[in-house]
Amino acid sequence: MTEETAGAWRGWRAAAESALYGPGGFYHRPEGPAGHFRTSVHASPLFAEAVARLLSRVDEALGRPATLDFVDMAAGRGELVTGVLAALPADLAARTRAYAVEIADRPAGLDHRIEWLAEPPRGITGLLFANEWLDNVPVEIAETDSAGVARRVLVRPDGTERLGEPFSGAEAQWLARWWPLPAEEGLRAEVGLPRDEAWAGVVATVERGLAVAVDYAHAVGARPLFGTLTGFRAGRETAPVPDGSCDITAHVALDACALPGGRVLTQRAALHALGIAGARPPLALASTQPAAYVRALASAGEAAELTAPGGLGDFGWLLQPVGIPAAPDSPDTPLGALLVDVPDHEEQ
Repeated sequence: MTEETAGAWRGWRAAAESALYGPGGFYHRPEGPAGHFRTSVHASPLFAEAVARLLSRVDEALGRPATLDFVDMAAGRGELVTGVLAALPADLAARTRAYAVEIADRPAGLDHRIEWLAEPPRGITGLLFANEWLDNVPVEIAETDSAGVARRVLVRPDGTERLGEPFSGAEAQWLARWWPLPAEEGLRAEVGLPRDEAWAGVVATVERGLAVAVDYAHAVGARPLFGTLTGFRAGRETAPVPDGSCDITAHVALDACALPGGRVLTQRAALHALGIAGARPPLALASTQPAAYVRALASAGEAAELTAPGGLGDFGWLLQPVGIPAAPDSPDTPLGALLVDVPDHEEQ
């Protein structure tokens, strides 16, 4: 941060961009994201196994190409892509070309099969998976003033805020369409236009296959009245301060990001469709195979955490097919259980 910007008022988008991704920013820290917050990837290896199962279904839907791409977008320290490769059958792993996309340096000791990139490759044939990436694409914050006008929130590096100019142009249009604010002073919204554009950009790198974004999400008609902007430091939620000391995140309007043919479902429904249910093992197993029962019980607990209402199970999954059927005729097709409508009870 330069002396010129040290005390300057800026919109939240520019302030967070610098704090997260600029020189010395949060995402360049050696401990990586896992040092500050816990995602589904860190919660259980079952998550990587489910993504590996999804990659296998994409492979089948594509007709088992000679080379299958797997792109881990916002890869952290490569935990997900490493777990996916380990979970794949040997024959499929041999055909899989794995990429980790991250701005930080390549971690020491990462599997040599994984290519480390700052941007996703072009012409992907396979699966691009973005777990908790869009929530870290910085956005502007809107707040209604005493006259009910949505104004840009300006912030200093110490987190002090004040209101700036009213929104106009494409940002105002986005607010009107996707997050209309009632004319009540103090209500807030996150202007998700940069996320829509970022998602369209990575989907454009997929030639044939599936792009998936996973994040805490909300839908139009049920947006939070005061927004969701927050910070995380050392595993605890904290005030969002754009000085590089904490993660800065906000939930994602995945319905606005979705391109034609895309659909949003809960992580609970997605993981159920991929065979992660969290059911307890039969008690009879405890007497006949006690070690197997303990392992199955631990796995069921991890699956329950990944699919829990009010927790990780409420994450949204945005599935964007490219060059493969968006609405298969039958759920028996490779991606059918994910791309056709999920019964209401699966979403609860």
